[in-house]
Amino acid sequence: MGRLLQFGVLLASTVVAVGGLLYVRDRAHSVVDYRSFVSRPVDLRHPDQLFHKLTSGDSDMLIMLGVLLLVATPIARVVFAALAFAIERDRLYVAISLFVLAVLMFGLLHGA
Repeated sequence: MGRLLQFGVLLASTVVAVGGLLYVRDRAHSVVDYRSFVSRPVDLRHPDQLFHKLTSGDSDMLIMLGVLLLVATPIARVVFAALAFAIERDRLYVAISLFVLAVLMFGLLHGA
C-alpha cells in the first residue's frame, strides 16, 4: 500500500512538472498584467474536457491531469485496501473501507 502511495505521488508530481515546464515554455515571451485578475477558462474546470485538450497538447490540462492523479492516489489506496480485506474475508474492514470510500467520493463530487 505504501508503494502505491509513493508511485501515485511521484507520477502526479512528474506530470505536473512536465506540464509546468511546457506552460513556461509556451508563455515565455508573453507579458502578464498582475494588477487584474482573469479567471481561467470554463473548460479547465471540467474534467470531461481533459482528454480532448490533452490530445491537442494543452499544458494547462497536463497540469490538471497531474492534480487529478494526486487526488486519485488516496482513493486508489482505499479501493485496494477494500479488495485486500475482501480477499482475506475480513468483512468488518471491508465495510469500513467501503464507508471511507463513500465518504471520499461524496466529498469529491459534492465538496466545496
